This record gives sequence, structure tokens and C-alpha cells, in this order.
Amino acid sequence: MDPSSEDVSQTDKKFLENLSGSGKAIGVLTSGGDAQGMNAAVRAVVRMGIYVGTKVYFIHEGYQGMVDGGKHIVEANWQDVSSILQVGGTVIGSARCQEFRTREGRKQAAHNLTKHGISNLCVIGGDGSLTGANLFREEWKGLLQELVEEGKIDEATAHKYSHLNIVGMVGSIDNDFCGTDMTIGTDSALHRIIEVVDAIMTTAQSHQRTFVLEVMGRHCGYLALVSALACGADWVFIPESPPGDGWEDQMCQKLSENRSRGTRLNIIIVAEGAIDRQGKAISSSVVKDNRARKKRLNIIIISEGAIDCYNKPITSDMIKDLVVKRLGFDTRVTILGHVQRGGTPSAFDRILASRMGVEAVLALLEASPETPACVVSLSGNQAIRVPLMECVQMTQEVQKAMDERKFAEAVKLRGRSFENNLNTYKSLAHKKPEGEQLPSNFTVAILNVGAPAAGMNAAVRSAVRTGISQGHKMLAVTDGFDGFTKGQIKEIKWGDVGGWIGQGGSLLGTKRTLPAKNANAIAEQIRSHNISAILLIGGFEAYLGLLELSAARAKYDEFCIPMVMVPATVSNNVPGSDFSIGADTALNAITDTSDRIKQSASGTKRRVFIIETMGGYCGYLASMSGLSAGADVAYIYEEKFDIRELQSNVEHLTGKMKTSVQRGLVLRNENCSENYTTDFIYQLYSEEGKGVFDCRKNVLGHMQQGGSPSPFDRNFGTKISAKAMQWITKKLSETYRQGRVFANSLDTACLLGMCRRTLVFQPVAELKNETDFQHRIPKEQWWLKLRPLMKILAKYKISYDVSDAGQMEHVDRRLTQDTQNSVAI
Repeated sequence: MDPSSEDVSQTDKKFLENLSGSGKAIGVLTSGGDAQGMNAAVRAVVRMGIYVGTKVYFIHEGYQGMVDGGKHIVEANWQDVSSILQVGGTVIGSARCQEFRTREGRKQAAHNLTKHGISNLCVIGGDGSLTGANLFREEWKGLLQELVEEGKIDEATAHKYSHLNIVGMVGSIDNDFCGTDMTIGTDSALHRIIEVVDAIMTTAQSHQRTFVLEVMGRHCGYLALVSALACGADWVFIPESPPGDGWEDQMCQKLSENRSRGTRLNIIIVAEGAIDRQGKAISSSVVKDNRARKKRLNIIIISEGAIDCYNKPITSDMIKDLVVKRLGFDTRVTILGHVQRGGTPSAFDRILASRMGVEAVLALLEASPETPACVVSLSGNQAIRVPLMECVQMTQEVQKAMDERKFAEAVKLRGRSFENNLNTYKSLAHKKPEGEQLPSNFTVAILNVGAPAAGMNAAVRSAVRTGISQGHKMLAVTDGFDGFTKGQIKEIKWGDVGGWIGQGGSLLGTKRTLPAKNANAIAEQIRSHNISAILLIGGFEAYLGLLELSAARAKYDEFCIPMVMVPATVSNNVPGSDFSIGADTALNAITDTSDRIKQSASGTKRRVFIIETMGGYCGYLASMSGLSAGADVAYIYEEKFDIRELQSNVEHLTGKMKTSVQRGLVLRNENCSENYTTDFIYQLYSEEGKGVFDCRKNVLGHMQQGGSPSPFDRNFGTKISAKAMQWITKKLSETYRQGRVFANSLDTACLLGMCRRTLVFQPVAELKNETDFQHRIPKEQWWLKLRPLMKILAKYKISYDVSDAGQMEHVDRRLTQDTQNSVAI
């Protein structure tokens, strides 16, 4: 579709007309340390820039290339960024540049940019790189004036390029930049860490061995903290929250209690530099307690940069020496180092970087001389813009607070995501002593409903431990409502869910059975087990089941108890939540498989792959994996298509294949059309592509549901379930009257979902109007607005909704939002 056509919205049309022929040129560079996803960001900047009619230039080797000029500044074309989406690092290079730190060096950089007509810079890097860019912007006019005085440029050139626009994207695996929930590369780094931890767990269980793992992070403990959440660590040391006095005894007691409950594995995540207040090392009682109980494994993960309250560092070798000397354990040190920066980017990072790159181009082209330099950031599932220097100043304030040992303030300044992670970890990792656990006299049942999804077990673990810490008796129901009907119910304790967090599928067992036809039997089980509340973890069947349970309240008083659902399904089709547990793992499975399938055509003749994804009638998996895998088109139920569009897509691919493109990728949601099946599309493409390309088809099937959960799903499941249990505790207190719980209002049967930026409890009865029950999808889905990005980046000319563009937010306001309702990963 051509942008000038009548099908383009008036807002889009006016916007594109303003950009067309604007003569603005964009320079894109990557600076500082590399991070997975940088290439996806570069690709998006180049292709979106070309889409809106501007020239885009690569600036190779970061600021060094800007200073050196010449061959380092090269105009980019569409094909230059082909096949880089799945590549780690940065293909345009990154380098430290001392010359750019001087005014003379920045003046030379300004001269080189004006030679190419570049007055817009997209900088992908960390806080140091972005701070340097802002200084460059502030000095720009003065630098041009000096160049005029030296005769290197004329007054007309200085006037034409009188203002430099700067937009940043944060590329850093550390996630240490304030103003964004996630930086490009962080999710991929977590994937590398968790892959190593999972692998070490399996081998370490065969030996009586201690593992010391050191992870990156410098002065930020994000990677260590989230790794601790994602692998169920027993203890974590991070720079922002160093241990206080007596931490050795507390940790020893914790490990001893865990072992006494039959735990075979202890994981301690330590930030580099952690010691106690007296400068003493870890107590030998840890080893003695574990050895006495025939403990087979300790894993210690060290996050580079952690400190104690006196800013004294601890090294991985120090930990090893302590363990060997005091514990006598066979100990190994594993320093992950740059492994965390390497490898292919995750689906999350590819999508994030692509969205940020497109938004960065729009921000540059909308900028005026009065517009401050900004950073394109992520808040929940929203792309926003925040003033660059506000973010930098807040980031510097974190370090200042840590230097002054104001650690509570440092944690708060890190932002809602970090603080929420830390609070959740503390509540799940440390069981209260028996004497401090006051029984609530409430019993909570937990069950999985529907198809299994990776992350379900993490959600169950979190719910069980949160419930126990609040004094509840927790009951596990096996095999969903089918097991509920048959009385397959037993108490589940703290230690029973140890090691669950990294396992895929559903250890409780799950079925698609709905409760209505067995309401009487389920009511009897609720009565006989004295169940006071129910937590359901599952997909659309869980949603339907909760609707049926709440409707049954009119007939059975037993259902007049608090009931809440947490969405868990790879299809991401539950109304009331933008994300479901398991969807991220499925996206990564599709993306990884698509990469391998496309690679199979490397060096062969031109080929188009037709891949069918799961999702029922929901096109989330097909659309988002299409964006992350660089697909040419994704067919979904929500966007109707006909034979004319299929023919147009074939012609589009044919045109690309006649140039230098070797591979094409077409995704099809399994229920997108009753008649345009995967076989039909395969045959159509095969027939129409004769002489230009051939086709292959793949149906991915249930591999999308299997495998170990991704870090995102582990942590999303952990935090959302903890929040659900807190809600249950609150509702039990509110509805307990005259010796019993009675809850029959709409707000006592809720679905907990992530909506835009926060967690929201919504009565399921009110969600009925938002649901297409026939096709089992929400009537409105946020991700549909991202579909044009895939086609733009695949060289289609289509309409792009820019109605939300141009919004600038401030860091301070975002930090004051309710962290308790935040679930940013």
C-alpha cells in the first residue's frame, strides 16, 4: 500500500507529507560496550529512515569513526541491513574514542557530519555514550561557528545545519540506565546466564561440588538479582542492597533449614565485593551444615560490582578460597564474562530494538531546535520518550547514593522494576521462622487449567511460598478441575516446590475440563477441605472456568470465596492482560527455529519458507515472531486477507528475490483462515514463484509449548503470582465475618493481568463484554498496532499509525508510580 493512497489515515498522511523531501539525513552509530539487539536497532533505523524518505548513514566504529570521517561514514541502503537481525554484537562496530572527549575532536566530528548533511544522530549505547552525545549537541552551534572562522565550512552550511538533533537508545546488558524498564541486550544476557546456570545444575547434581559464577553488571546488580529470581537462588548479594551485620549466621541458618527440608541444591548469588560489616568472609558454618547433611551442590553466582556497606569488594577467587578452606568442598569458579554479551539476541530484544529504532526515527524527524535530546524507552509494553539528561542525572544519582551508603535510596532510584524484583525475591527466598508464622486459619487451593505453558511451575512456586509466608495452608489440586472433582487435593509445602522454577510444562498436571457440569462435586471438595480461596493459573479455559465458578455462586455458597486467575498460555489470548505466562518462551522457540530454517537456505538458490505457528485464532505468536524473525508477512485471523493480497505478497517477494535477497519468510497463524490453509499458501507461492524461488513449509506444532521457560516467563510468573496471593490475603481479611469467609461481589472473582504498564485486577464478569467467545480472543489487542512495523521493515509501503508519537514523559513522574502494581521485568 502506498503511503499517499486514500487508505492512509489523515494523521499518517499529513505526517508523512511533512517528512517527505525534508532533506534531513540521519547518522546512526553504536558506542560503548556491545549488546545483543544493537543490530536489530540499526536495521530498524535504516529501514524506517528510508521508508520516510530520508538518507541514513552508518557511522562505523562509534565516535572514533565520527572523528576520523572518510570511509567510516557511509550511506546505508536497504540491503546493507539484511540478515543482521539475528546477529549479536554490532556490525557497524564500536570503539572507545579519547579524541571525542576533547573539543577539538568534537569539532572534527562536526565537520565530518556536515560534509554528509547529517544533523540528526541516533546513538545506541550506554549512559557515557549518551552523555557525550548531549554535550556534542550543546556545543554544536559553537563548533560550526569555529569551523566557519577556520574556513572549513561556509555560513550557508552553518545556517543549514544549525541545530543537531539527538535521540538515544540504551544498548547495555547491565540494565543500569534510569528511565527505561529494559535496555537493549539485557534479556539476551539473562538468557545466557540462565542457560549456564541450568546446565551447571544438571552436572553439579552428579558431584559434591560448589560452583562460583560471576556475572557482569559493574555497579548494577540487575543481572544478579533477576538471575536469582529466575533460578530460585537461596541468597543474593547485590551492590544496591549489601548485607548487614550478622549476615553469615542468617545465611547459614537459611541453608541449614533448606537442607533439613530435603533440598538437594543451594544457590547463592553474590555480587562482587560483598563482605560483612567487619570485613570477615563467609562463615564456615555454611559448609559444615551442608556437609553434615550430605549436601551435594552449592552454586555461588557473583555479579561484578557488588559491595558491602563499606564498599569493599569480594572476588570469585575469594569465595572459592573460603569455600575450599572452610567447607572443604570441591569448588569451581565460572566467570561468564563476555559470554553474556555474545550469541544471538532473544525475541524480546529483537522486538524491543525494532520498536525503539522506528520510534527513534520518528522522534528525530519531529524534533525542533527547542526539543531536548531524548531517549526512547520502554515502560510496560509502551514505547515512550524521556529527556536524555534527566535519565543520565538519575543514573548518576544512583551511584552517588551507593557511594554515600544510602542503599535504600539507591534501590528506589533504580526504578519500579528493580525495586519490585528485590521485594519479590526477599519474600520468596526467605521463609519466616516457624514462631513468626502466625497461621491465618485460611486454606488456599491452587490449580492449573488448560494447556501447559512454560512458566506455570514458576507461578505455582511463587504462589505457594507467598501464601505460606502469609500464614495460609496451601493445597495443590492436580489435573485441573478434573482433579478437583475427584478430590486429587493435597497440602503443598515450602520445600515441595524447590527446583520448580526452571522446569517447563505443568508439574501439577493440567486439563481443559471446565467446572460447570461438576459444580456439585467441586463444591463438596471445597467444603470438605475447608478451602477459603482459589488461585487458577491457566489460559482461556481458566478464564471460562472462573466465569462458571462465579456464576455458580447463586446456587452454591461454597463458591462465595475469593477467586483469582493468573493468565498462562502460549497463545496470549486471555482478555484483561497484555501478556500471558508462556508466550515469551513460545516466541523464542519460533524465532530460534525460524533462524535455523532460514539459515538452511544459506548458499543455496532463492527460497521462501512458509511456517505455521500456534495460537488458535489469536495472531500474537505469528505477528510478534514475524517481527523478531524478520518475516515478510504474517497471516492472522484478526486481519482479513483475500486472494488478491496473497497474490500481492507473492509479487512483492518475487521482486525482492530478483535482486540480491536469497530468502523469504512467511508466517501463518494456524486458524487465520478456513480455506487459505498452510498447504494452499505453500502451493500458491510455489506455483507463482516458479523460475524465481522455490518453497518449503514447516508446521512447528507443540514444540512451541515445550522447553525450559525463558527468564521473562520465569520472572513474570513469579511476580504476578505473588501479587495474586497478596490480593487473596487482602480479600480474605475483608470478607471474613462471623467465623467464615463469604465473598459474592464481582470484585472477588478477578483476573490479574498486565495492562499497559501496571498489574490490574479486573472482575471476570466485566471482561465478558471485551471477549470474543466464539474465537477465544479479546475484542481489542494492543499488539495489532505493531503489525505495520513488520511490513515496513520488510519493504512494504503501508500506513503506520503515528497518533501516539511525540509523547515526552519525565523520569521523576514515572518513578513515583505505584511500584506494587508494576510487573516490569
